Amino acid sequence: MGLDQWLYKKTYVQNWEHQRPEERHEISIKLGGVLREDIKPDRIAYIVEQAGYWRKFNALHNWIVESCAGGIDECQKISLSRQDLQDLLDTLNIVSSDYDRAEELLPPTAGFFFGSTEVDEYYIQEVERTKAIIEELINEDAEECYYQASW
Repeated sequence: MGLDQWLYKKTYVQNWEHQRPEERHEISIKLGGVLREDIKPDRIAYIVEQAGYWRKFNALHNWIVESCAGGIDECQKISLSRQDLQDLLDTLNIVSSDYDRAEELLPPTAGFFFGSTEVDEYYIQEVERTKAIIEELINEDAEECYYQASW
């Protein structure tokens, strides 16, 4: 029980008849080295990757809810634009270089089993880990990202 958080990267991979061979995706799903017959590659339109997972990093949750969901926190999918990712990375970088600004820019937030509200070792560790995750998504030029939490 508590705050669990996921960040997903969604990539469009639908193949179309009009595409040249070098534009087409080749998709196969195997289980134990055996091709899964129940998943039809020609019906796959998107690949969704779990780009990040956090447990009780409430400061990140609060930032996303306030900055990207208009303050509405209903465990809904929250779309993150490339600009949202860049704004988050900028915030993380500022906080990382001056943790005295954490309470102002990325404050820990209380909630039902949301974890610590201190800027402590766990907070610092999660800021650094989150920076790496967001930098990677930006460098990959992620087409579509979304965040979802459960509490």
